[in-house]
Amino acid sequence: MLNSEQAEPLYIQLKKAVQSAIANGTFNSGDKIPTEIELSETYNVSRITVRKAIEELVNEGYLTKRQGKGTFVNAQKIGRKIEHVISFTAACKANGVSSHSVVTERTKLKADQETAERLQIQQGEPVLYIQRKRYAGERPLMLENNYYPYDRFSFLMDEELEGSVYELLRKRYHIDPNQPGETVLQITLADEQQAKLLEIPIGDPLFYMNTIIYDQDSQPVHVGKQYIIGDRYQFTL
Repeated sequence: MLNSEQAEPLYIQLKKAVQSAIANGTFNSGDKIPTEIELSETYNVSRITVRKAIEELVNEGYLTKRQGKGTFVNAQKIGRKIEHVISFTAACKANGVSSHSVVTERTKLKADQETAERLQIQQGEPVLYIQRKRYAGERPLMLENNYYPYDRFSFLMDEELEGSVYELLRKRYHIDPNQPGETVLQITLADEQQAKLLEIPIGDPLFYMNTIIYDQDSQPVHVGKQYIIGDRYQFTL
């Protein structure tokens, strides 16, 4: 029960109680939480207090209100700091979520002018394009599109790539992708192909992250163009 004699406001106490229920599995991802009236009666507080607590939890991404249906627990977000080089696999592990990848396309292309400049090669030189659908738990979370200088990374044509490419490069090839270059983060909407691969409705919001990664010798490793489901991922600056 909440304690009205504490210095902490009742709505904050209620907010923490709901967060705790989410953390310990009382409320799971996708669950509908009790109504305002039910919460008011359970915790012996006013509906105004309940409404304020729920409003903050919605704003912070814990809950989602659905018109005419109720309030539901959001899926856990995978968090990472945007200024750090951390693989998707490592980000999932740090958040206590399993991960795996499925290669959806792997081919040799000719570098366009922008990609060539960023990879420090000539326009028209070969690049290795690898697209992977990346899963957090059992659900797709990211559509990864990476462009590698072909002459240096052609060996990736024969690798399985179900896990972390960065770990593979470090352990087997002594290439450490540890330096991020310029990164641009935007919001976009899923087109038909992206929606199909990520198993979401067309038009759902996505993070679009365009970046360049360098190795320990400041040599380009890949240009990355990643599309990430917006309501299941968060960046920290």
